[in-house]
Amino acid sequence: MTREEIVNKLRERFGADAFSTSEFRDNYRIILPVERVYSVLEYLKISCGFDLLAELGGADYLQYPNARDRYGVWYVLVNTTTGVRLIVKTFTNDPEPTVPSVYPLWKGADWMEREVYDMYGVVFDGHPDLRRILLPDEFTSFPMRKDYPMRGRGERHNFPIISRPES
Repeated sequence: MTREEIVNKLRERFGADAFSTSEFRDNYRIILPVERVYSVLEYLKISCGFDLLAELGGADYLQYPNARDRYGVWYVLVNTTTGVRLIVKTFTNDPEPTVPSVYPLWKGADWMEREVYDMYGVVFDGHPDLRRILLPDEFTSFPMRKDYPMRGRGERHNFPIISRPES
């Protein structure tokens, strides 16, 4: 099934104005409102054969030119039978950035969702074990957010300064 056939199936199933598309180099993207992301991803897995979630990532678009939303979350899907790749992207905003968890669809989303949560503070609603994966539980900030200070926010005072001769 080609990308055009997949988009046509999605338009038939969800409506012509349910999503937008864009293409950059070989990356074909489907951009969805956050309310539809789970149902479209479920349809892509079951009806279009996208059986592999290759990547799940996030970004903070604060002060990005022409950005209308603060956080972006993307899913890179692969149909391992045909080799077709598709990127599905959605956006969410403060004060509580939330996206539905795709863990029920792809168990491999477990740690990827936890990493995006840990770095950006995007909550994946329905995730069975959403907790920090890279930073200690006591860490209260999200260091990949664009408003996070370049020199940190007080976490460095917890560690003794070690000079080169002492190490």
